[in-house]
Amino acid sequence: MSAFNVAKFGGTSVANFEAMSRCAEIIANNPQTKLVVSSACSGVTNILVELANGVKDESQRAQLINKLRTIHTDIMSQLNDISSIKQRVEALIDKVATLSEAASIATSAKLTDHLVACGERMSTHILTRLMQERGINAVRFDIRGVLKTDSKYGKAEPNLNATKQLATERLVPLCQQHVVVTQGFIGSDADNETTTLGRGGSDYSAALIAEAVGAAGLEIWTDVPGIYTTDPRIAPNARPIPEISFSEASEMANFGAKILHPSTLLPALRHQIPVFVGSSKAPQEGGTWVRQSVESAPLFRALALRNNQTMVTLRNPKMFQAYGFLADVFTVLAEHKISVDLVTTSEVSVSLTLDQTDTCGGAPELPAQAQKELEQLCTVEVKQGLSLVALIGNNMSETKGSAAEVFDTLDAFNIRMICYGASPHNLCFLLDEDEAKQAVKALHEELFE
Repeated sequence: MSAFNVAKFGGTSVANFEAMSRCAEIIANNPQTKLVVSSACSGVTNILVELANGVKDESQRAQLINKLRTIHTDIMSQLNDISSIKQRVEALIDKVATLSEAASIATSAKLTDHLVACGERMSTHILTRLMQERGINAVRFDIRGVLKTDSKYGKAEPNLNATKQLATERLVPLCQQHVVVTQGFIGSDADNETTTLGRGGSDYSAALIAEAVGAAGLEIWTDVPGIYTTDPRIAPNARPIPEISFSEASEMANFGAKILHPSTLLPALRHQIPVFVGSSKAPQEGGTWVRQSVESAPLFRALALRNNQTMVTLRNPKMFQAYGFLADVFTVLAEHKISVDLVTTSEVSVSLTLDQTDTCGGAPELPAQAQKELEQLCTVEVKQGLSLVALIGNNMSETKGSAAEVFDTLDAFNIRMICYGASPHNLCFLLDEDEAKQAVKALHEELFE
């Protein structure tokens, strides 16, 4: 295991000159931090995704590109010397203009990855220069030379063996001499084409890099001081959790807690790398440690909310006391590479939710061809505008009365689907989006306050 830490800074942590300056101070204050993984500046990825989706109006396209330029030039204008980076940042903005013009004619997942990757490529040029001006021996490194993936553009899967080998050869020696600044979210395939790990993939790529270099620890710096019992914007009395297990944190991330990307903890768990989550705005407030085992394992730990859910309900009276129906359904879904999240069944129907993992965001959709094939087997109902609420805890399905306490609180809400018992760490349910926040607030008041 390497004797250094990997620190990842999210978009709000590198949003502007002041935010980047705070990052530099955090890095300077910890000599163990030798590898820095940066997101794009706050708001940049949204602009790039909009352009990648195809903006046909030329003036609107120019307006978005100017907004992009302003975000980066505002930061650079406060640096002492930008001669080494100005041309490179401008070249990337020109690249965005060219690619967005191509996207206005025809979009593709491959084009989208090339376009949205420009955000991280720009922010790391600027952050590296700022750190150098703070006296930090920083160098910028293009992570596409190390983090290798397959060619599933928009949600690429990492090649762990190739990434580890390249990290050992190229990154580790560099980290022994410098503080290395690199990009989150992006990688490259076997043909050296740019790929992305899916929306929110910066945390995941930081964990993959930490695993590849055998880091002693992984720090995730964001805009809140650790993991809370729920989103404080929903429940003002939400409180920070000082320590949480990998299992609990993984469930929270998977079910919508935006503090961590769902896949982040897998690489850390594989190599027992402790993960710290803290606020770059207020590092003195501490944060949350995620570890393999923790001293406290309460019945109820936290609440998570995930919006933009799509529920597909399949009904066929012939399911009754028959076999093979579910196998046929999942064969169709697998052929269309549709990822399923939650599943519940009755005698004559099955309801499931579709997972959303790619770069473009929004509610996942059932492809028309897949729906057509499913309609050969049964009736198909697709419902959007739903939210998933997950209660995270320990041994809930084995504790008498825990479910009653939850559902008594939810008596006034119309619950669409319930999943319980498959995991000792969660109880989750679907309800209409316009009721979801109120349901989370009511549960938090009852269970945590």
